[in-house]
Formats: sequence, C-alpha cells, structure tokens
Amino acid sequence: MSTPTAARPGSRITRVEIHEFEYMVEGLGRDASGNRCVMKGATSAVPSFALSIETADGQRGEYCTAHSGKNGVLVGQVRGLAAHILGEDAEAREAIYNKLKRMHRHFMAVGHSALDIALWDLAGKSVGKPVWRLLGGYRTRLPTYASTLNGGRAGILDSKEAYADFAEECLELGFRGYKIHGWGEGDRHEEAANLLHCAARVGDKMTLMYDAASELKTFADAIYVGKACDEGNYYWYEDPFMDAGWSPHAARQLKEHVKTPLLLTEHVRGLEAKVPWLTDRATDFIRTDPDYDMGITGAMKIAHLAEAFGLDCEIHAAGPSQRHCMAAMRNSNWYELSLVAPGVRNPMPPVFGSGYSDELEAIGADGCMPVPEGPGLGVDYDWDYIARHRKALHVFTPEG
Repeated sequence: MSTPTAARPGSRITRVEIHEFEYMVEGLGRDASGNRCVMKGATSAVPSFALSIETADGQRGEYCTAHSGKNGVLVGQVRGLAAHILGEDAEAREAIYNKLKRMHRHFMAVGHSALDIALWDLAGKSVGKPVWRLLGGYRTRLPTYASTLNGGRAGILDSKEAYADFAEECLELGFRGYKIHGWGEGDRHEEAANLLHCAARVGDKMTLMYDAASELKTFADAIYVGKACDEGNYYWYEDPFMDAGWSPHAARQLKEHVKTPLLLTEHVRGLEAKVPWLTDRATDFIRTDPDYDMGITGAMKIAHLAEAFGLDCEIHAAGPSQRHCMAAMRNSNWYELSLVAPGVRNPMPPVFGSGYSDELEAIGADGCMPVPEGPGLGVDYDWDYIARHRKALHVFTPEG
C-alpha cells in the first residue's frame, strides 16, 4: 500500500536500524505482582532498544525508548513494522500513521509509536527546529511531579514513613508535586494509611496524586482507598483497581462514591478507543503517552480530542517525546518524572546526551523541567554505549 503523497525522491526512507541492548540498575527488582519495584541489594538487567531511520538524501531520525518496563514486548512490534515504512515519504507522517495503524489493528499498534517519534526527530533535524516548535509551541518550562517506583519490603519505600520522608526530600529539591505508587499487594488498609500519612506530612506544601496501578483487587477496595484520597485532598486517583483501567462503566460507578478526580486511559490505546471515556463521563482527566499511543502524532490527536471536550490531557511517564508533546499542549498540568525512589537512580537507559536528564536533581528552582531546544527531539544518544551493550541488531533496507 503506497502513501497518497507525491514525495521528493530524497525523502524516501531507505534504511531502518533497531538496536536491542541491555543495562543494569542497582536497587531495582520485581515484586510478587511482576511490577518493577525498589529492592535493597537487588540489581536488575533492563532491556531497551534504540532505532534510526534514514532517507535517500541522508536525513536521519533517531529514538531511544525511555520506558524501562515494557521494552521486551514493544520491540517485537517495532521489528514487525519497520520494513513496511521502507520507500515511504519520511515527511508524510500522517499517511504512515494511518498505514501502520491499519496494519497493526490486531495488536493496538503500540510498535508504531517508536517509528513515528523517530520520524518527528528527523523532521525537526531537517529544518533545524525542535519538535515542539513544529507542533506549535505553548511553553518551555514544564511543572513536574516526582512519581515513585513501587514500594519495596527491604529498606526502600517500605513504610508510610519512608514514603513521607521521600516526599519531603523531593520537596526540598524543588518538586511541587508527588505521586505515590504503593505496594504490589494492593492491601487497601495499608494503601489508605500511606495516603493519609503523606497528606498529613506534606499535603499543605505539595500537590499529591495516587496511582493504584490496578493493584486494588475489588471495586470495594477502590472505594475504600478513594475515600482516603478524598480525605487527603489528592489531585487525582489513577487506575484504581483490577479492571485494568479498561471499563468506562466501572469508572463511572466509582465516580458516584469518590470525589477525587479520576485519571484513566493509560491502558486504553489510541484515539478512537478513548472517546467513550469522554462521552460517557467516565474519567476527569484523560491519559496519553507517545510511546504507547502511536507516537507523537497519536498523542497530539488525543490531546486535541480532550481539548475539544474541555478536559485536560496528562502525559504519562518521562522522556524527550513526552516533553515535546506537553510543550505544545495548553490542556496539560504536570510532567511525570518517573520512576524515582530514594537512593535509586531513575531506571531509564543511560544514553541521553545534550544535557538531558530525568534524574531527581535535574528539577529547576521553579519546580519545572525544561524542554529540549535542539533540532528534532534535541537529544544526542550515546551510540557507543548502545553498541557495547547491544544484544541484537536488525537492519531493514529495500534489498532485504
């Protein structure tokens, strides 16, 4: 299927490379639910991948995923799609978006995201402008909250006191917001006590959010913990229980019992699937992520959808593409600095250059993170590090 555009010969895509690599993170393990969590004494090998797209005239777009938890699944879809953009016009991102969306309609098109982001990087570099300017800039400073890793049971975020201590540490660094990911067991009494304790310690100084990460087992548990959110004056209540955040009906029912605004659709992929959450008034904030929602192209469509309904759209997770999207959005409140914990470095791959950082210490005195100003995504990757830690290389060219 060819794209419906007349492309310059030089803008045709001639090569795609996918580099799978691995890096180590100390203090990171997995809990009984399979979540990445803080774990004293543990060391985890985290899979990642980076890709590049080249055109006939030598333009190059690059992307490395900042997510740490789902790369092993994502890269398979990226490999399945990469060959299908060869020969396409790199400037025709909307045509490629629709082509790959149809091709991967059985798989929610998650693998499309990385390719789209790399194409935006290429577009920015080709004209010497950052992506947020191509999208239509709105701001260059992003209000940021510290978003914790899941709690552990061995000396790091292992008690409500430890969560509150870490909140105060983040406040001292300059953060104005703090989001709690609790423990993998999803014990409603323990989770509620943690929320109330943190609210008592820092609630008058910081904006507080809670993400249950679908760990609460029942609807009744979600109500119980939601009441603690109400009492603690939490800003939002995210993915409350084990419907996995897929049921607008369940969320609507929960809203009848809990006053705290709900933030949902992190696990609902793509533009069209999010519409019923708005028309059915099942969520108060909508979620999008360029790494999951078919790239920067898809994320901006979702942001504009929310804007049309008069609602805010919150960007999930940290990374350069997230910053560029938020910089071009009016209807977004917070940048998520995920995932952080005391004494554990952010488990993102250590390959981001150009002064880019998602470590706790990178927060500005104004409680904000900057938007990269360089061309494209504004980030140079450490390709030497990627090559040294590479586990597999996949190269796609017209010759095969």
